[in-house]
Amino acid sequence: VLTCIFMQLQQPNVSRWQIGLWFGLGWFGAGISWVHVSIANFGGLPLVGSLALMLLLCSYLALFPALAFHCSQYVRSARDFAMGLATFWWFTEWLRSWLFTGFPWLSLGYSQTQGPLAAWAPIIGETGLSILLVLWCAILSQMLLTKRINQAFAMASLGFGISVLLQQISWTTPTEKQYAIAMVQGNIKQELRWVPEQDEPTMEKYLALTESHWNNDIIIWPEAAIPRLEPLSQAFLKKIDAQARATDTGLITGIINYNFETQAAFNNLISLGVSNDSTNTEQQPYQYNHANRFTKHHLLPIGEFIPFESWLRGLAPIFDLPMSSFSRGDWQQANLRTNGAHLIPAICFEIAFPKQIRANIQQHSDFIITVSNDAWFGDSHGPHQHLEIAQMRAKEFGLPVLRATNNGVTAFINANGSIHSRAPQFADTVLTATLPKVVGTTPYRYYGDFPLWCLSILILALLARRYLQENH
Repeated sequence: VLTCIFMQLQQPNVSRWQIGLWFGLGWFGAGISWVHVSIANFGGLPLVGSLALMLLLCSYLALFPALAFHCSQYVRSARDFAMGLATFWWFTEWLRSWLFTGFPWLSLGYSQTQGPLAAWAPIIGETGLSILLVLWCAILSQMLLTKRINQAFAMASLGFGISVLLQQISWTTPTEKQYAIAMVQGNIKQELRWVPEQDEPTMEKYLALTESHWNNDIIIWPEAAIPRLEPLSQAFLKKIDAQARATDTGLITGIINYNFETQAAFNNLISLGVSNDSTNTEQQPYQYNHANRFTKHHLLPIGEFIPFESWLRGLAPIFDLPMSSFSRGDWQQANLRTNGAHLIPAICFEIAFPKQIRANIQQHSDFIITVSNDAWFGDSHGPHQHLEIAQMRAKEFGLPVLRATNNGVTAFINANGSIHSRAPQFADTVLTATLPKVVGTTPYRYYGDFPLWCLSILILALLARRYLQENH
């Protein structure tokens, strides 16, 4: 598809901006249609309002490919077309990753999570994969336009051949140290999650599902599994903390913390039970606001904070959802410690930000843990895209990923990005596995996007020089 679109870009008298807009509308309209599910089911808007919001969101996201296509028209030389388009794509995707807090979902590189170019992920990351795809398809489009079919076939074969060779490299190696882990999927219906009368039944359900799994080293409950605010859950938290310590278990759960004095709310992961921290400061029984916790940094617009809150609050139910006014945690935070393991946390949407994950990898990090509640999106493709994003993080950083969700897709992901095991969606269940600690690193974990930045700036300078020479 990309190759065909890039062929169209090179036709005379076409509006590259318009092609980019239509491409973006189709790309995001189909790819993030799951957003409509949450708006329609829980936003309290009529169908026309929901569709209008979706059109607005997709139109905004379509501006980024349109901008990349538009900028490519300033590359006069056909020989520079592929290089220029890939560079402009890199800058517009970087812009999409942080503007208005960022929405890097559905980036092109995720198409290769299980694709033929997946072996590049540990080297250049998903970002680099996106640029590689654009560059490759742009070169192919030029070869096909000029009838160089043999060259196009040779280039495609070379690309696949290099990928096959890269697949033979194991960047990280399992060790003898293993952890028995259980992840609890409570399958709580979204419309019941914040009903006060359901607090106690929800907490008791998670406790009951956990009852026969205290023999594991680590137990994980998903995002906001405990629906009652942390200051009001002290008796329950101390109860499960004592149970975990008695069975030599570490337990991690999502919970909302709330400061009644400042009225600040925080979407947290907290560690209970045994931590085996080298400083021995976390061996004491759980106390409110203890340090072994993580606060979500990347908040989801509308869902977790309301832009222009003073204007939008009260206009429609979607701008007044429960738990939609959180305070942001720090960009870098300590790993969660549980039963000797060090875990890099990411709550829900955060797993889509590789820079944040990389910034929080420490010398002794053992796993990436991501918890979520995808009940907002029903039986759509959103939770499956979320799983593929988690798989890409495993590939990039060479670390196993533990993905615990309320209703799916809960899964253990190996350090090479393959799925070790997964739980069925929409089921009350517990998924267990024994995963090893790994040693080693990947080039992307070490260098991040720095090589891409250097190369892109160099190419941009070269293109600017040629443009100025041609116009003066």
